[in-house]
Amino acid sequence: MSEKFKVPRGTFDVLPDGQPVRSRIRDVSGEKLEAAGYGRIDTPVFEDTDLFARGVGESTDIVQKQMFTFEDQGGRSLTLRPEATASVCRAYLEHGMQKLAQPVKLWTDGLFFRHERPQAGRYRQFTQIDAEAIGSDSPLVDAELILLAGDILAELGVEDLRLRLGSLGTPAARAAYLDELRAYLRSHEGELTDEVRDRIDANPLRAFDADHEGTRKVMANAPNLLDRLEPADAEHFAEVRALLDGNGVGYDLDPTLVRGLDYYTRTVFEFECERLGAQSGIGGGGRYDGLIEQLGGPPTPGCGWALGVDRVALALESPATDEAAEEPRDGVFVVAGDDGRDGALSLVTELRRAGIAADLDLAGRAMKGQMKQADRVGARYALILSGDAKATLRDMTSGEEREIDPAKIIEEIASS
Repeated sequence: MSEKFKVPRGTFDVLPDGQPVRSRIRDVSGEKLEAAGYGRIDTPVFEDTDLFARGVGESTDIVQKQMFTFEDQGGRSLTLRPEATASVCRAYLEHGMQKLAQPVKLWTDGLFFRHERPQAGRYRQFTQIDAEAIGSDSPLVDAELILLAGDILAELGVEDLRLRLGSLGTPAARAAYLDELRAYLRSHEGELTDEVRDRIDANPLRAFDADHEGTRKVMANAPNLLDRLEPADAEHFAEVRALLDGNGVGYDLDPTLVRGLDYYTRTVFEFECERLGAQSGIGGGGRYDGLIEQLGGPPTPGCGWALGVDRVALALESPATDEAAEEPRDGVFVVAGDDGRDGALSLVTELRRAGIAADLDLAGRAMKGQMKQADRVGARYALILSGDAKATLRDMTSGEEREIDPAKIIEEIASS
């Protein structure tokens, strides 16, 4: 007997009962962002590999270890997108959006791919909501994006949230800091992991993310980037903080906060849900004032974030799913005997065309089995057709019944 196929490692199926929460995450996000002037954009799920190598950064884990890269039939190197910002910035340049009124505010959602070690909340195929504002270096942009992300998570009902906030400064300011940090790390090489030692030259900031106890002790006394920001960077960050303070946004100032992409400058932030444990990050982002220029465009500031749909869905799951509130009943289930099934299909079609959720038995069940199915699918009403052109409408919550003219079912349901 042949081996059964299973879902690829690091991926998962979203079954029908898992769809409502994800639809709600997308709907709430889209409504909030559209209301704030963010227009939807969709980009391909694969791009030229160089787009991510140049934009995300050659030294990052994403580019070095995690990209799904392949060669097409023309010999071109393509990569399944590991993140959205580089693609959105490519589209901004390709379609001449720099000629529009700035900033250009865009949002998207979709599938992304990284070859990571699978664990709870971290997958090789995942879904994100992404928002970008390109063309303004105003602290108002940073604050607006953080407020929008927080409002979306609040509207969804995510609890136990923590906002971490930091600043990486501009590339010039960070270069001097990185030299200081490298010297500090080299003076403690014997206490660091091999991985951190190997990255001292290429990406010393990643040492702040290390889980190794010895490395964490070293980093506790490492130079603080927030203390070494240039005056313009420090002023920008102070204005972002003042705007968040003025809007009642609580946050933890975190000088060790780094992001896994090289394009970040100045403001960086991350939303965490503490109930998720080790994989607590559910969204974050920051400013990327040099990315457009790296991709061949003129100097253009930008800022954005991504929310992990899969992570947010996990955060919204009840700790005791068996005690979760029952979904409200909706729609009509038409119950009919053998001689009434053709009429049941016609009636269900009419209800659906009128915008009323409707279903019927497609498995040849007896009347009793059909009633069980109506309850199983969560129908609000069961419309029981009898052979004498009469019908009974049963409220599936209260059990109350009344006779009804099938020709008036749409009017009855619409007014109930």
